[in-house]
Formats: sequence, C-alpha cells, structure tokens
Amino acid sequence: MSKIAIQVQGLGKRYRIGAERQAYLTLREKLTETALTPFYAVRHLLSGNGNGNSASVTRNSKGEMFWALKDATFDIKCGEVVGVIGRNGAGKSTLLKVLSRITEPTEGYADINGRVGSLLEVGTGFHPELSGRENIFLNGSILGMKNAEIKKKFDEIVAFAEVEKFIDTPVKHYSSGMYVRLAFAVAAHLDPEILLVDEVLAVGDGAFQKKCLGKIGDVARQGLTVLFVSHNMAAIQNLCTRAVLLDQGKIAYLGNVTDCVTAYMDSGCSSHAADVDLSCHPTRERGKLPLLRRVRLLDKDGNVSDRFVSGEKMKVELTVDPQTSLRNPEFTIGVNDWLHTRVFSVTTYFSDSHVPTMQAECKVICDVESMPLTPGRYTLSLSAGNLDHLWEDHLEDAVSFDIEAANFYGNGRMPDANYGRVLVRSRWEMVDS
Repeated sequence: MSKIAIQVQGLGKRYRIGAERQAYLTLREKLTETALTPFYAVRHLLSGNGNGNSASVTRNSKGEMFWALKDATFDIKCGEVVGVIGRNGAGKSTLLKVLSRITEPTEGYADINGRVGSLLEVGTGFHPELSGRENIFLNGSILGMKNAEIKKKFDEIVAFAEVEKFIDTPVKHYSSGMYVRLAFAVAAHLDPEILLVDEVLAVGDGAFQKKCLGKIGDVARQGLTVLFVSHNMAAIQNLCTRAVLLDQGKIAYLGNVTDCVTAYMDSGCSSHAADVDLSCHPTRERGKLPLLRRVRLLDKDGNVSDRFVSGEKMKVELTVDPQTSLRNPEFTIGVNDWLHTRVFSVTTYFSDSHVPTMQAECKVICDVESMPLTPGRYTLSLSAGNLDHLWEDHLEDAVSFDIEAANFYGNGRMPDANYGRVLVRSRWEMVDS
C-alpha cells in the first residue's frame, strides 16, 4: 500500500469558449489591404491617433478562458479505491480524461504507475466497424496483453456482458446498454492495474449496475487501484476508502468518505437553512424555467426551522411564479437521505388537493402530517409542472434539514439507519393456528 499508483501535481486543464473563428481573407482582399496600408497609416496620424498602425480588420479570436480543472494535487496508493464526486461541470470527467491520456493537461503533470483500463463514456476505445470479439482483442492489445492472455479471459468477458449472441456483430449496431456492458466487461476483466470508471454505468439497467458495482468491489479486494466517478453516494460510501470532492474544477475536499459525502450534500444547498432563495439555485436542472422562487420549512408552530424530530409535522411553503399562466399545475416534493437516495415523495397528483390555474405569483403549501424518519440529514428535491407537459422546473437538494431522535414508538427505543430510513408503527399479536 506504500507504492504510489497515481501522483497528480498542480494539474489543470483550460478550454477556450466563445471564441470566434479565424477570418481568412481572399487573395484579392489581402492585396487590397496591403496596398491601402500606407494611406490608413497617414489617416491615423492626421486624426491624432499617432500610432501609425494599419487598419486591417482583426477578429476577436481569444474568447473566454475556462478552467475545467485547476491546481489538482493528490496521490493515490496502490490498492486504494477513491471516489470522485461533485456537481455537473465540476471537472470529474476532465480529470479522468487527463489521467487516461485522452486529453493533454494545460499545466501540471500526472504520473501513472501501472497498466490503465478506463471506461469514461460509451464508445471510448471501441472501433464501431469492428465486432465485439475484435474489439475485445483490440483493447487487450492496447493494454499490452498477449493473445493467449486475452483468450483466457474471453469467455468470462462475454458471459459478464451478456452479449454472446451478438459477439460477432459490429458494435455500431449495439444498443447503448449492450455497448456499455461489453465496454465495462473489457475494462474490468483484462487485468489492468489501475481502473478509471466514469458515470457511464448509469446507461445500464438496475441489475447490471448492481453487477458492475459488485465487480468493482471484487477487483478492489484483489488489490486493483480504482478511481470511481459517480453520483451514487451509496456506491461511493460502500466501495471507496477515500473520496475527492471537486467544485468548479478545484479540489474542495480530499479524505474520509463520509465527511466528503456530507460536504457534497451541503454544497448542493444554498444554505443549511430553512428559508432558501431558489431564483438562481445551483442545482436547477439546465433548461428548466425558474417557476420555483423560494422554499421555506415550517414546524408545527408555524416557525421557520431546519430541525425536526422523528414523527413531527412539517409544512413546506413554495413561492411559485407561473411566468404567464400555469394550467393544471402539479408539484412534487422528494425527500432524500444524505446518500442521495430517495426515501419517499409527496405529490399533488396522488393527493385530494387541487391547485387551481395560476395566473400570478403565489404560495403553494404542503402539509406533511408526519416526518417518520430516523435521525440524520435530509434534503428536499422540488418539481413543478402540469399534467400536459413534463416537469418544467426541477431542483435537486433545494434545501436541507435535520431529523433528531424522539420517542416515536413510545418505548424509548429508536432504530438506526440499518433498519431503513422510514419509521412505521405496527401492532403484533400471536394467535393459535
């Protein structure tokens, strides 16, 4: 464990955005400009400019410089499983692309000590015209393996990917699910010493995701070094020994997994408070209308609060701006635990309440009669729309709150999270059969 598998020092990647394309002049335009240059110079002098520069047209080709990754420094030891988390656009995929030598860094360096297998996005490393069989051998060769080694693993790879029937079909005809199954199987089975995995597992179905996570756990226990990017906080918590939190291209936290996940969840909320302005909330889904303007959490006495006890009433007050008019409005509030797992949801669609057509800004209030939750940190995800369209506004982790222990069952006992997050009262009796 003392050997360093990945050493990153001052790593940065800069992109140019919004740059105008270089304007190329025709031969006639160039000759005309050259001939007129002395006249332009004289005009500049007479006008008091005094610099004598030509009046050739210059295009703004600089554009805006954007650092997708900036000053990243860390070491990963052999055999470690390190999670990389952060919001969309935080620089997670850029980091893995630089480490995979797909993208050249703008500054800094990364030393990789070992054979790297990477699964960054669907299609990376596969040739679409080649069959699944040919791509397995191609990827193995890229990793430096001999044909005999690849043949030894071949049947295991095909069985894991569940593509036996299509193994001799060009992969350009594969569905995205088949593609990612085979890509993951190749990356995980061809004996890399370092495995880089991006959030591409989201393409597969639930059963395959579980299978992949199990495989990552298996290879990690065998001493493989894994760098794992995911939005699945439960997987990060279960698989990783350390975690990195990226925020706007910079490392915001590096260390204990639980502390890192907590910092990530806190960063999703404008404030760990019960009154949050949603107008420019960072987690609003891109392209959505800002219908939801504010959220407030109220306790049983009507006071603004971000602390409740198990089983206590909560009132969620939403300030909604329909922009013009919102017909048949629908609202959903999702309760997530600190691992970003949905615990339960409440929605106008399944309630007896009916919200009339909205013409102007108003407040929508949801009374949750009981928050039957085990102690811990929770967040609310909010959605607004109508029956005629998909959700027109959606925010993940819009506001956070804490649940404290209470005598929910009346016997002084309180289960921990291993029993589940939701508390349900029950009655038991024994009868003769």
